[in-house]
Amino acid sequence: MAAAGAASCRSPLAWLFALAAALFFASWYLLLDSAAGPAAAARAYHGLGLGGGGGGRLPAGPGTKCDPARALLRVFMYDLPPEFHFGLLDWKPPGFGGGVWPDVRHAGGVPEYPGGLNLQHSIEYWLTLDLLASEQGAPTPCAAVRVPRAADADVVLVPFFASLSFNRHSRVVPPARGSEDRALQRRLLEYLASRPEWRRTGGRDHVVLAHHPNGMLDARYRLWPCVFVLCDFGRYPPSVANLDKDVIAPYRHVVDNFANDTAGYGDRPTLLYFQGAIYRKDGGSIRQELYYLLKDEKDVHFSFGSVAGNGIEQATKGMRASKFCLNIAGDTPSSNRLFDSIVSHCVPVIISDEIELPFEDVLDYTKFSVIVRGADAVKKGFLMNLIRGISREEWTLMWNRLKEVEKHFEYQYPSQTDDAVQMIWKTIARKVPSIRLKINRLRRFSRFETNKTDESTPHSSSWLQNQAS
Repeated sequence: MAAAGAASCRSPLAWLFALAAALFFASWYLLLDSAAGPAAAARAYHGLGLGGGGGGRLPAGPGTKCDPARALLRVFMYDLPPEFHFGLLDWKPPGFGGGVWPDVRHAGGVPEYPGGLNLQHSIEYWLTLDLLASEQGAPTPCAAVRVPRAADADVVLVPFFASLSFNRHSRVVPPARGSEDRALQRRLLEYLASRPEWRRTGGRDHVVLAHHPNGMLDARYRLWPCVFVLCDFGRYPPSVANLDKDVIAPYRHVVDNFANDTAGYGDRPTLLYFQGAIYRKDGGSIRQELYYLLKDEKDVHFSFGSVAGNGIEQATKGMRASKFCLNIAGDTPSSNRLFDSIVSHCVPVIISDEIELPFEDVLDYTKFSVIVRGADAVKKGFLMNLIRGISREEWTLMWNRLKEVEKHFEYQYPSQTDDAVQMIWKTIARKVPSIRLKINRLRRFSRFETNKTDESTPHSSSWLQNQAS
């Protein structure tokens, strides 16, 4: 009887203990689940093919919006209709009145970007996603923050996916070739002309993303006061785009990252590698000259190649098996090949006199690449003597430096500290003092009607309206 009484006494205690334990483990599971949210989201995005590599702890969690007071750059972004941005990815607002932006806090809410060569000029996609993340509370380093009022912003972003519009609309057969892309550009000009933010500064604090060399082909000449984010200045006159006001951004590489690369000097049998189009117009004629100089050199791979078939796979293997990779001017001064070679840890040999390199104000490219003047490169024996004169030790230093800097050329969502997205925001932030100077100078005589011009006054949009008409 005593034993039975003791058992009945212990039974409620046991139930209480079990209940407390269950509550404890349930709360602990919820805590772990919320802490793992950003990492799980990152894995989901990478599974969608959105991630560009990298890793590490994500600095913000779901529901944590970025604080504008602590941001490096405050950005006002226009609520352009979806036809200018994610609508080009066949995304539609969820239901009537669903707004113009996707919910990027979970993987299913992020519209997928087309692969292949489309990706190399996809910067507008990654930058827009990062701004939406800062506002919605998805993980982001918070270097740039979207703010609801232009008066509180350092710059104004024009979220037109110009590169995607060109790729999607300008590759159709005549007579409709490019008509929809041109129509979108015209509607964009009309939209900007109606905005008080444009009239206030004449567009000098506006950031326009036109990374594809043929993006914004019509509107670029009307938007010259803006800050352009470009791949190079090859198809822009200096009066429209220049290093003083604009930003050079890297291509998104097409080949995969060389993860856990231990293929050092002795493990890369090819000395110098190039695979791509050989016969180019304009400044790219140097490729043809170099081909005839180098095609019979020992340990040199110089051949025609394209993305067709298994071209990307061949380029990946070739770069990873090479000590140096040629990056020669083509139709434009820059190409995606430079960034493919960086993530392959194949030391770039850059031969492009007109090239502008991304983030060169903070990155010393001579630490991880070899830059050669075009006139020197075509001298018989010059290039090979230069390359063969680089010692194993010097090459290894550059190889290790490539592995350190490759993170700066990664586009990914969620963005991470010092990746390409954050590096671009920081570059734009360094332009802000110059932008403010131009705007303040513009306002010097704004009170005097006789000194106003259609082109510069912040109180009139007639100049842009005329350009749009």
